[in-house]
Parts: sequence; structure tokens; C-alpha cells
Amino acid sequence: MPTPSGFTHQQRPDGTVEVRHHGKVAATLRGPRAEEFLDEVESGDPQLVMARWTGNYKRGNERTAKQHPRNRR
Repeated sequence: MPTPSGFTHQQRPDGTVEVRHHGKVAATLRGPRAEEFLDEVESGDPQLVMARWTGNYKRGNERTAKQHPRNRR
């Protein structure tokens, strides 16, 4: 599976965190969620964490999974 890339994040003075993917806003986090996100970004792979938090991590294996015998009808 390819490693996610193209993510950036910016914390605003009011505590809001904006996550961007290739320059477009992918998520805006506020309050406790923003704090949790920042802690996780500092302790893990930032690109992977941002991809997971924005829901943009399911890429590359959908076709393979669709053709798996248990997913066929």
C-alpha cells in the first residue's frame, strides 16, 4: 500500500487545527479533538495520522478487496 503524502496541518491561534490535502481543506478540528490530533501527529507518522483523521486512507486496495471471494455476490 502506498504511503500517504500531500498532507499539511496548521494550528490557528484559537486552537482550531486545519488539515489540508494538496492545498485543499480536508478537515477542521476543534477543542479536545484538535488536542488529541496534535498529540498523535507528534508521536507517530504525521502523513499517516493526517490521512487517517481525514478519512483519506482507503486508497489502492479497493479493487483487490472487491474481487475477494467473500465480497462477490
